[in-house]
Amino acid sequence: MNQSPSSADKPLVGAGLLAALAASLCCITPLLAIVGGLGGVASSFSWLEPFRPYFIALTVGVLGFAWYQKLKPRLADDCGCAVDAKPSVLQSKGFLGVVTVLAASLLAFPYYGARLYPTAPVPASAVATTGAAPVWQTVNYRIGGMTCDACAKHVEHAVQQLPGVQAVTVSYDQGTAQVRFDAAKSPAAQVAQAINGTGYHILPANAPR
Repeated sequence: MNQSPSSADKPLVGAGLLAALAASLCCITPLLAIVGGLGGVASSFSWLEPFRPYFIALTVGVLGFAWYQKLKPRLADDCGCAVDAKPSVLQSKGFLGVVTVLAASLLAFPYYGARLYPTAPVPASAVATTGAAPVWQTVNYRIGGMTCDACAKHVEHAVQQLPGVQAVTVSYDQGTAQVRFDAAKSPAAQVAQAINGTGYHILPANAPR
């Protein structure tokens, strides 16, 4: 028996949603890592970034074809079987619409995901409670593995948790981080460890990104 068009839409919808998730998984993972306290897994799916354009094209193509199947006029006998008077929820246009909106939200995540990160804590006082003068250092790092602004926010959030950190600026576009900190509270090695602990990694000054 031939499969009805409504039944054939189910795998299309699932494939479109999975492709949309795969397209942005490299940027969703850093936020999930913070929520779950698993900083080291943040870069687990960064290898998917080069394939993002293909996943986007697959999502648009699959869901577009599903909408075409749903909206095209059909005769009662064009598949040799009776047309259901009332399709199930999973076969309805409303469900396909919800999936389409969800897929669009996933595809757009790299553009708004950075806004979902926790607010940066207020820097500690420049003078220690013991009265000892702070030992300020400003260090520039080159960071590999970041794929979007959400990745940069993840690195920034991790470093800001260290005591004595006054300012952190992380740029995804340039693949750099600048950290100003009190070395008496958090030595440079501890700052580097916090960056590497996110799953991204500090690169040598002359290494390619």
